[in-house]
Amino acid sequence: MVERVGRPRTVDADIVIPVYNEQEQLAESVTILMNHLASSQIEGWAYTWQIVIADNASTDDTWPIAARLASQYPGRVRAVRIARKGRGRALKLAWGESLARVVAYMDVDLSTDISQTGTLVGSLVYGYADVSFGCRLFDESEVTRSAKREFISRTYNGMLRVLLGAAFHDAQCGFKAMTSAAARHLLPYIQDDEWFFDTEMLLLAQATGMRMYEFPVRWVEDPGSTVNIPDTVKKDLKGMWRMNGTLGRMRLAAAV
Repeated sequence: MVERVGRPRTVDADIVIPVYNEQEQLAESVTILMNHLASSQIEGWAYTWQIVIADNASTDDTWPIAARLASQYPGRVRAVRIARKGRGRALKLAWGESLARVVAYMDVDLSTDISQTGTLVGSLVYGYADVSFGCRLFDESEVTRSAKREFISRTYNGMLRVLLGAAFHDAQCGFKAMTSAAARHLLPYIQDDEWFFDTEMLLLAQATGMRMYEFPVRWVEDPGSTVNIPDTVKKDLKGMWRMNGTLGRMRLAAAV
């Protein structure tokens, strides 16, 4: 079951905010992002946009707030709700029904500096890449987060490079975008519906020869993050094992 308020628009970029039980910060974050997007078109990258709130089975007041925002700002905000949990599942829905040239997403806490949204979207709108995404692990990146989260991130991404041949550096930064053509090609093949969605997307993009643009970001950890780290790590390891087989079969098919 899917609920919707507002319709997809033919714009340059759909910027999706996937949410689960985010009643405390959703309205403020959407307002901040909307005001930034409206004012930032004066200089730098210029593009038309729509914010899409993608609720995956929230049990608090997240959906009523999302619906109100979409009704209050028609044309600028739309909202979709899917009755099953999973960030990847929410992104597949929102991106899959998009009419935009570029589909992007960012975390509701706006941990990544939203002034870099122009780089995220503009690099695709203006044809420089097929996939763009922020990286917190470059030397040029400005990152504030706990030592524990830093260690887990560097270990995970190191494993991706060693075990799966990843050429990128940060699979998990919640600041990513694809052209609509790339999305149409990749989404049917992405199996994960949760947190491994990002990693699988990037690995498949790399394996199919897409142009990938990874850039340093300014990022501040949200102390109220609801991510279950042990459960996420377990599922990420399972996803890596599955992708090892998938990439192996892709290499074999290419060789044949």
